[in-house]
Amino acid sequence: VKMSLFWKGAVGWPIPSKNMDNLEKNQRKFSELKFGTFIHFNSATIQFQVGNIVDWEFDCENFGVKRAFPFAEEMWNPAELDCQQWAKTTKAAGCQFAALTAKHHEGFCLWPSAWTEHCVKRATCKTDVVQAYLDAFRQEQIAAGLYFSILDLTAGIGKRSCTQTQNEMIKGQLTELLTGYGDIPFLFVDGWNAPWGGPSYEMLPFEEINQLVKSLQPNCLLINIGATRENQGTDIPCFENAAGQELDTSGFGVSCNKLTETWFWRRNDARKAPKSAEWAAEKIKQCCSINANFMLNLSPNPQGKLEDNLICTFQQIGEITSSIFSGGNHGKL
Repeated sequence: VKMSLFWKGAVGWPIPSKNMDNLEKNQRKFSELKFGTFIHFNSATIQFQVGNIVDWEFDCENFGVKRAFPFAEEMWNPAELDCQQWAKTTKAAGCQFAALTAKHHEGFCLWPSAWTEHCVKRATCKTDVVQAYLDAFRQEQIAAGLYFSILDLTAGIGKRSCTQTQNEMIKGQLTELLTGYGDIPFLFVDGWNAPWGGPSYEMLPFEEINQLVKSLQPNCLLINIGATRENQGTDIPCFENAAGQELDTSGFGVSCNKLTETWFWRRNDARKAPKSAEWAAEKIKQCCSINANFMLNLSPNPQGKLEDNLICTFQQIGEITSSIFSGGNHGKL
């Protein structure tokens, strides 16, 4: 199938024809990666280890409830941060690409942002996690991208507010990520025109962010997790398989799922068996059969390390994927 067919269905804004070939080339290269990991590691790792809240304060954004779980920066202290462990585990599974939650919906930044004090520069552990992650994964020759939430509960950016000042903050932080860390092959954005929250496209047009990203890094694919079928503002369609979103039969896109119950680490994760390597391998096979990519989540614990059961499962996945990809049918960005 020609990539141009995928492109027409994947994006929802006009783009000059001279840029089309470059976009199609990068889409094709991404589609050849096949298997990757989504690393969820941020304030929710600390805040929601137990209890009814999962990953973030959904009610705060969607029903105007007062925030019950503000995150104090000094609580961030991954004293045993081991991004090399993450990268080696990812490599062992056969993953070719990865994405880290540089900023999730709560708003805490894993890099020292000049646009907010709500970041690692005020944390107990001031390590620039974005840099540490990129260094480790690049060393293992894994295409390393980032995840950035437009929705920011701490900054008050959401479905009720996206002022000019807040708009400048969003663009300023994206600029930091795309100018301070070398080549970023793809950027996942979330919490934006999503049914469950974030600013609408009317409040912050997709074209503005896409133009910024492409002006800073022309080869960076912008992958909007919140894109809808009616307005596919994204370079790569993304489907949260863990939430029941299934890939179109036409294939092209990326599907995300997890081995544990939640995206971020929970206290019982180390004691509870994750989903099996066989289950994950079947997901990979299904995606590959329709020319799609699959991402499997990794959730480091508050100390910054992976639990043994996840490491073991990823190693087992690697033993299976070595036969799946034995024909060399996945590539590199």
